Amino acid sequence: MARPSPNRDTAPPVQRLRLRYAKRGRLRFSSHRDFQRALERALRRADVPMAYSAGFSPHPKVSYANSAPTGVASEAEYVELGVAQRCDPVEVCRALDEALPPGLDVVEVVEARTSDFANRLEASVWRVELPQVSLTDAAAAISTLLAADEVLVERMTKSGLRTFNARGAVIRAEASCAPDDSDCAILTLVVRHGTPSVRPDDILSALRRVADLVPPKPSRVTRLAQGPLDESGTVVMDPLAQDRASETGPR
Repeated sequence: MARPSPNRDTAPPVQRLRLRYAKRGRLRFSSHRDFQRALERALRRADVPMAYSAGFSPHPKVSYANSAPTGVASEAEYVELGVAQRCDPVEVCRALDEALPPGLDVVEVVEARTSDFANRLEASVWRVELPQVSLTDAAAAISTLLAADEVLVERMTKSGLRTFNARGAVIRAEASCAPDDSDCAILTLVVRHGTPSVRPDDILSALRRVADLVPPKPSRVTRLAQGPLDESGTVVMDPLAQDRASETGPR
């Protein structure tokens, strides 16, 4: 005999909320699935009135957008929630941040007033710290990469080994020196999203190929931002700005 379906409100969401959260410290090693489980627990602890999908096994209406790879820190991860009752975004931000473990930090929550949010995430800004790499070597490697028309790299994906042009996704790249460590070069990369998505480790593979840059220690990578590109096509803008701009308009 089939079990009865759980008693969930499967009506369409009355409000959509967009969250920006950060992965910091040791929590950068949490996988996307780890965060999904942590968020679902936090939603229950915070008593967020989630809307649920229909069917025998309803799931909370949660959509994830372009998550950073495991092992990478981030200041700009995004999630959208569908809720069954109208909520104060500021209160949801506070409650979820308290319910999540330190290092998975909810930075901002806004009401979603626009559509096609995922399409707005056109590019990311990455900070790549290279311990024991001099600024001179890093800057020379970046110049060589930018001067190339194409740099092919390989990566194992779910579909098997893929070869793709890592140089084509790099919009802007520059090297600087850590303020407190002259023996640590910092790369700031603006990388366009695509299929397959070019990740910071792919850029490092490209630098190894064209400039023989091999950091003696593992790099430390942080996504600083992701969002739409400005009119010049070189600056990443805030993807939540359109929702904030619509706050005084019709719901």
